Amino acid sequence: MKNIGWLALWWHHFFLLWSTIDGQTRYSIPEELKQGSVVGNLAKDLGLALSEIFDRRLRVASQTGEQYFSVDAGKGELVVNDRIDREALCGQSASCVLPLQIVLEKPLNLHRIEVEIKDMNDNSPSFQTKELSLKIAESAAVGTRFVLESAEDADVGSNSVKSYTLTKNECFTLKMKEVEDGKAVPELVLEKPLDREKKAVHQLLLTALDGGNPVLSGTSQITITVLDNNDNFPVFEKNNYKVSLQENTAKNTFVVKIAATDADEGPNGEVEFSFGSRTPDSVLSVFEINPLTGEIHLKGDLDYEKASSYKIEITARDKGFPEMESHCRLQIDIVDVNDNTPEIVLTSEPQPVREDAASGTVVALLNARDADSGNNSKVTLRVPKGSPFTLKPSFSNNYALVTSGPLDRESFPEYNIEITATDSGTPPLSSKKVIPVTITDVNDNAPVFTQKTYNVYLKENGVPGSILYSVSASDLDFGENAKVSYSILDSKVQDVSVSSYVYINSDNGSIYSMHSFDYEKLKVFQIQVQAKDQGSPSLSSNATVHVFILDQNDNAPAVIYPSSAAMGSLSHQRMPRSAKAGHLVTKVTAVDADSGHNAWISYRVAEATDASLFTVNLYTGEVRTKRAVSEQDDSSQRLLIEIKDDGEPIQSSTVTVSIILEDGLHEPILDLRHKVAEPSKKTGRITLYLILSLASVSVLSLLTFLILAVKCIRNSSSSSTCCMRRTDSDDYKNPNRNLQIQLNTDGPIKYVEVLGGDMLSQSQSFRSCMSPMSEYSDFTLIKPSSTTDFKEVISVLDASLPDSTWTFESQQGSSPSPIHTQHPKQLYCNELGDFGYLPWIKIL
Repeated sequence: MKNIGWLALWWHHFFLLWSTIDGQTRYSIPEELKQGSVVGNLAKDLGLALSEIFDRRLRVASQTGEQYFSVDAGKGELVVNDRIDREALCGQSASCVLPLQIVLEKPLNLHRIEVEIKDMNDNSPSFQTKELSLKIAESAAVGTRFVLESAEDADVGSNSVKSYTLTKNECFTLKMKEVEDGKAVPELVLEKPLDREKKAVHQLLLTALDGGNPVLSGTSQITITVLDNNDNFPVFEKNNYKVSLQENTAKNTFVVKIAATDADEGPNGEVEFSFGSRTPDSVLSVFEINPLTGEIHLKGDLDYEKASSYKIEITARDKGFPEMESHCRLQIDIVDVNDNTPEIVLTSEPQPVREDAASGTVVALLNARDADSGNNSKVTLRVPKGSPFTLKPSFSNNYALVTSGPLDRESFPEYNIEITATDSGTPPLSSKKVIPVTITDVNDNAPVFTQKTYNVYLKENGVPGSILYSVSASDLDFGENAKVSYSILDSKVQDVSVSSYVYINSDNGSIYSMHSFDYEKLKVFQIQVQAKDQGSPSLSSNATVHVFILDQNDNAPAVIYPSSAAMGSLSHQRMPRSAKAGHLVTKVTAVDADSGHNAWISYRVAEATDASLFTVNLYTGEVRTKRAVSEQDDSSQRLLIEIKDDGEPIQSSTVTVSIILEDGLHEPILDLRHKVAEPSKKTGRITLYLILSLASVSVLSLLTFLILAVKCIRNSSSSSTCCMRRTDSDDYKNPNRNLQIQLNTDGPIKYVEVLGGDMLSQSQSFRSCMSPMSEYSDFTLIKPSSTTDFKEVISVLDASLPDSTWTFESQQGSSPSPIHTQHPKQLYCNELGDFGYLPWIKIL
């Protein structure tokens, strides 16, 4: 029957209703349930699917430190994990509630539930003293009461001690006395006078009964010895003493003095004090009483968190025979002192956070605790100022650590968040806890080149497949987001895709040539290189690589005048025998397609029929007589002129000039060019001398140069001069005469001389004079007759002079007929007679 009753009580508590209070789920179960017993369907009550229990890693966190419960992941039920002893958890507290925290991850969430532990009548009442001895004088008056020991029951409520019984006897009865805390204390009441001679010892059995079902009991044997007269009991000043102590009170501190008097005399009136026989060791280890004076001192340490109050029974006993004693109660209340630092407990480990996480993203869950009470237990948490994290309070000192600002992994890949917990005590105590938070990378940085533009200098005629340059870009991101690949953006170089010129290694950014380059065809081009990371979406940036082709001396000088020599045939020149020393016979002009020193040209006579008769200017290529022609000189002279550049290695070419000496051939009226070339004259004076000289040639030439002079005077404000000379001869109307272009560079005036007529005459010429002070000059050739031969000469000149544009105008029609080469070019002649490039001369 006892087992049936116990099972009925168990099922009664098991099916006790559970309720949700203020949004919190609460269950009620009896104590001492077997391991595996079901508390409630947690998944259903929290509105969770069974799959979420596993996927979101549902777990139970207990604030008590003991894991009394667990979750059956298959059924979603909260089950008992360990033995639950209500008395061990809550002692004599009327209510015993275990708070639990249900933690869900992905995303983080926290639910609070409470499990109320119902008391089972599993403890019997017990007396601390199993055998109690009392000494009562035979003179004790009827109605005298003797306080007996109360029984203790670890259970609470209806399961605690409810009544006492005493075995039947003639002299004593049992009464209950109510004390201030609501407890009932049994008292032994003398009903009849004692007679030691009749019965010196009385044996009684005191039984304590609880209110459980079934009823449990405990007994104590009482032995009463009847003594002779000591008929006055000690009397206390107070029946109840009450004092308060700070929990940090030092040892040996005086607590209180208990006072009692006895009306008897002699040994019967001498009183000694002691703690009651039922005083537990927890009190005896902390307090001590002087048996003679009744002074109580502190001999141990106080801890409010262990015991907030002490209720002590004090006994005063005289030295009479028989001894007489009385009792009083001492209550010592402990005042809490802020002696416990707050504690920060992580409910959930911190999760990695993406650097683009939105503000308010939960990082971790934590709880603040303080073992003190009142204001001393109120805890405030804070994070450092300027931190991109903040604390969001939840309930019961639970907090969520959330993001509160933008994150940048490249600046701070990891945060060690120092959280400070401070209580409200005086003085306040605090503790700190560092929570590490890792920031995961997001592809938010494009690759960055070491330079926005790169200049690469490459010699022409290089080996195909050789490396030109290596570009490099870095990415501040991490992992795949920081892996950079390189490519060349499609563009055109001379109407051809740049990919046909170069290619790039996508891994290391090395740029290689696809073939060799020719400076004369391509001097500079640019490459657009793109660096792209492997993120999603990928980011990229561009850089420009300027490739400059450096000239090599790979072109021999090309003869452009005499034109016949330029065409590969022998050049024939005629001169009179009356020519004096210094007579200009002809001028050999050559150009080099290279640039710089590679294009500097020098002339010398390699072979001559008579080496003493002719000389060639080293820099201008002018062939002049070294002496006057004599009658003994052969009428046919042959010169082999070598033309060399200044490159390394030297490139050279030769031209053969055949000179025929004839009688009666007229010399030019004036070697105007030679006079004009004096470097010491001013530009304006040279122009004036030129106009005066041309005026003597003919009326037509005079009119022509007068018009030109007016034009030059009008443009004198821009510090430029322009002059044209044309000399007529009797052969002017010949449409088939050959055109010869002669470049003259001696002196400060640079000009190109166009000679017309047959090979024996220099009577017709066109000269364009360009002042070195002029920033821009127009170069115009005016053709008096046919354009056929001149076009051929121009084509040779254009092929030899890179980057120039020639304009040819004919006076035979009503409007000029321009002939342009494909590319604009610039031409200059230095003081040494070399051709090169200068920005202050344009030839159109």
